[in-house]
Parts: sequence; C-alpha cells; structure tokens
Amino acid sequence: MPAMRRGAPTVGSRGRRHSRSLVWSSAPLPCGSPAPFGARSDPAVFPFGLLPVEVQVHVLSFLTEVEKCTAALVCRSWSRLVRTGKLWRVADFTRRGVTLLGMESMLVSIKEFERWKAWVHQYAHHLASRGASLLVLRASFNLGDQENRWVEFLSEFLESVHCGDLSELGLNWTFTQLEPLGVCLQAEHKYSSHQESLTKMEQVSNFQALLRKLLQNCPRVTTMRLHFDWSQTSLSLLSRFQHLCVLELKYFWVFKGVSPSTMQTLTRSLHNLKSLTLHVLVPLRDLGISYCLESRSLEFLDVSPSRGLVFSCLDLPALRELRAKKVLRGITLDCRTRLEIQSQWPCLYQILRNGTPQLEVLNRERLLPSWREQGYQELTAALEQSCYCLQHSDSWLW
Repeated sequence: MPAMRRGAPTVGSRGRRHSRSLVWSSAPLPCGSPAPFGARSDPAVFPFGLLPVEVQVHVLSFLTEVEKCTAALVCRSWSRLVRTGKLWRVADFTRRGVTLLGMESMLVSIKEFERWKAWVHQYAHHLASRGASLLVLRASFNLGDQENRWVEFLSEFLESVHCGDLSELGLNWTFTQLEPLGVCLQAEHKYSSHQESLTKMEQVSNFQALLRKLLQNCPRVTTMRLHFDWSQTSLSLLSRFQHLCVLELKYFWVFKGVSPSTMQTLTRSLHNLKSLTLHVLVPLRDLGISYCLESRSLEFLDVSPSRGLVFSCLDLPALRELRAKKVLRGITLDCRTRLEIQSQWPCLYQILRNGTPQLEVLNRERLLPSWREQGYQELTAALEQSCYCLQHSDSWLW
C-alpha cells in the first residue's frame, strides 16, 4: 500500500471526510484592482476581506453589541468596520435597569445608583464614538429630576448621534428605573402635595422641551410609546409627527381628565396613524362624559387599559380590530343617578355598526360576516365585556 501524503485529508471507516476548520481571512485588499472573489488558493480560508464593504457590514450586523466590540479587536480593518454607524442602530438605556416584570422603578443603594448612572453615560459615549445611526431609542428617566438632569442628558445624546432615521421611540419620562434609596426616603419627609404638583409641572415642561428636540432631530418617527399629559402644548407637538403609524399613550397623571375635543383632535391630525393604544382614566367628576374618535387611517384601536372611557361616536372607516374592556369602578350610586348617566350612552353595537364598516375582530374574537345584520352569542359576550349601555351593563358602577 503506498504511503499517504502528509496533510492529505483522510477518510474514516464510514466514508466521512475529515477536513480542517474554515478560516476567515480579514486581510485588507492589496493596492490596485481587487482580486476576483474566490481567488485565494487555500479552500479552507474564506476571503471575508474580498467581500464588498456593505456585505461585510451586513454580516457583522447579526452580532450582538458585545460580539461587535470583540470583533473590533480582531484587526484594524474589522475595527474600522465596527465603527460603521449603521452597525449601531439601537440605544436601549433600559437594559441595565429593572428586570422584574411590572415594576417601573426600583430602589437601590446610592452606590449602586452611581454605578448604574456611570454605565448610562459610558453607554452614551460608546454609541456616540461609533457614530451610531439610530433606528430605536428606549429610555426611562424622570425628567423632573433636577439633580441628575436627565432631560439635558437625552438632548445632548440626540445631538451626539445620527438620529434622522429614528423610527421607534419608547420613553417613560415619569420614572428613573433605578432610584437611590437614601434620597427617596428624604424626599418623602419633605415633599408636600404642592411640591409634588410643582415636580409634575417640571416633568411636563421638560417633556415638551424634549419633544421639540425630537421634532428637530428625528421628525420621521413612526412608532411612539410614551406617557402623555394631554395638555394643549404637548398635543400640538405630538400632532406634528406626521409619520406616526403606531402610537401608545400611557398614564401621566391618572387624575387628570382628558377632554373629548382633545382626544378627537389627536386622531384627526395624525393622517398616517394605523395603531392607537390609549391608557385613560376618566375622573369621577367626568363620569358622564363620552368621547368621539375620527380617523381615516386607523386600523387597530386598543382602549382596554383605560377605565371609564365611553364612546358616543366612532368614525373609523379603516378600523379592523377593536379591544375595549369595561372595568369595575367600585362607585356606589343610587339607582336613579346610575340610570340617568347610563341612559346618555348609546350601545357600542350600534356605534360599531354605523362607524366601523371594516371591523373584523372585537376583543380578539373574529366576527362573523353577518354581525351587522344579526347578533349572536359570542358577539353578545364580547359586548358585555366592553359596552356601558343599559342593555349590556349591569353593576359596573357599584
């Protein structure tokens, strides 16, 4: 039997060929015309450096942020690639924050808070130094915090990165995810209701300043999830984001009422809005108020997080799905008062028949094609979950 040549591939007993692992070559191209793809003689070396730059960037985009930083240590050419702004599309300042579901903020020691705050600033510097071109921004900072000045931090961050293409904004401007325990305990002793009101006014003022900055730097935002104060100034600023397709407005001050005209102005002014989620608590003083919504473009409406939100009219010709939930208020009213209030409200079934010709899903239940002509058991059950009229409501006020 002839001797086998050293280094030649061997074949196992079952015919499986064993070969060396594939090596990626990241060597830079030589001067002059680039060599044709696959020109290297060694089949075990993948010529990554011969790929077009946009292809190399696309491959690296599948790495996590930590993996990108590790890849930058491979060689100078990869280090330059990793500094491409389009590899840094997400700024998520919530990732090192609260990990427990359902918690908006967490009290920690002052030392832990300072360590987290240092990470926030280092992370912002990291993204700015790489020329980040953001598509997504998520943050949770109390904009009324005069000591840490989070509104100035966010404004400076927006100036330090490329955010003209920003499309998604998730912002909780009422809470900082981590709060120093010692400072919070001191604040509880010295804060009065008047001081709390001043703090909320400061939050709103800073939120409006941040909205102006966002309008200036990233007016093409298509998705927003944030707390909203429903003031005329905030409404005017929000209405100028004409590219908005998805909007979720959460509670800011739950005892602050929302006028029907304000809500209708919002939906009328956003001509490209497809999805709207509202968190609204109607105060007791406004218990008899009902609301109208009008939009030519809205396809999805979710008001199930709201409490006491009753509709008198819906003009939503493109609406395909509605989620609404009737929440018990725990209010004791005499029968006459309750009937007087409820008799003012039309049945949701009639409102949907008249104003939502394209509706297909109600409270996650797909409607039958004939739902407008004739009711049925499943539809009645869905209406009893969401309609406040006398026919479908029993004791929600009690």
